[in-house]
Amino acid sequence: MSGFVTVAQLVEELNLELIGSGIGLARTINSEEINRPGLGLAGFLVYYPSDRVQVLGRTELAFLSSIDAMDARERLKRICSFEQTPCIVVTRNQEISDELREEAEQYGVPLLRTRLSTPKFIAQITTFLELHLAPETLVHGVLVDVYGIGILMTGSSGIGKSETALELLKRGHRMVADDAVEIRRISEDTLVGMAPPLLQHLLEIRGLGVLNAMTLFGAGAIRTHKKIEMIIELEAWQDDRSYDRLGLDEDKRRILDVDLTCLIIPVRPGRNLAIIIEVAAMNQRLKRMGYNAARELSEKLMSSMDAHED
Repeated sequence: MSGFVTVAQLVEELNLELIGSGIGLARTINSEEINRPGLGLAGFLVYYPSDRVQVLGRTELAFLSSIDAMDARERLKRICSFEQTPCIVVTRNQEISDELREEAEQYGVPLLRTRLSTPKFIAQITTFLELHLAPETLVHGVLVDVYGIGILMTGSSGIGKSETALELLKRGHRMVADDAVEIRRISEDTLVGMAPPLLQHLLEIRGLGVLNAMTLFGAGAIRTHKKIEMIIELEAWQDDRSYDRLGLDEDKRRILDVDLTCLIIPVRPGRNLAIIIEVAAMNQRLKRMGYNAARELSEKLMSSMDAHED
């Protein structure tokens, strides 16, 4: 797990307005879920999710303004007194009452404000937290975008992953990460890969050293992140090994509990790996559209054999 996001990060990334002294910005957000504390303000605090970001929209503030100021202060005190509450966000640039400002300040809960409507802000912060709090791992490999397909190339050191990525860049495709790939699971079946900040845009070629792909090929040659759809494992050619020649059986590799299609490509002098990977990407797109050449050939062969027997 990536662990947590601080409220200070939230303020900076989502361009939120800080109300008050800024005390409590070091508080951490550990849940990607959001809460609108309507029932909590009404007095029902059983199962109250105090560890979530609390969002006050027009409905919550209208309720508070409709009751006595002392009563409103008492209700806000209950909400703000939870130590695990990361922050409170007021939407639509609404006016903030003195009671809310003072109670948040007293208990050290950061009070923030956004100009977005409540549904739009909840969608924005949920996307942000899902990405930053997603389970993650670091994989040795190269991630490239070929014809819109995110391909993770793996294999032993020196097998030719970076050289293949360089050839793909020259052919107009895009690189995401070289050598080390940070992978995050942003949903039950979706993995997104990106480069560690220190290695962003960098490509290492033995004999040349470290190259900056964006400087060499332009901004259009790189991507900051990409959904991973398949794995291509490069391995040295072994004469005594039988390699798949039809493509009927798909190998799978599991990363963060997500199964990905994996192709094993043998490497030996004379094989153009960049072209092979391009064709693998195009074939994956065809499979995604419902066409499988290997399955069609198998069906034709079976039909031919049945006709011959008849």
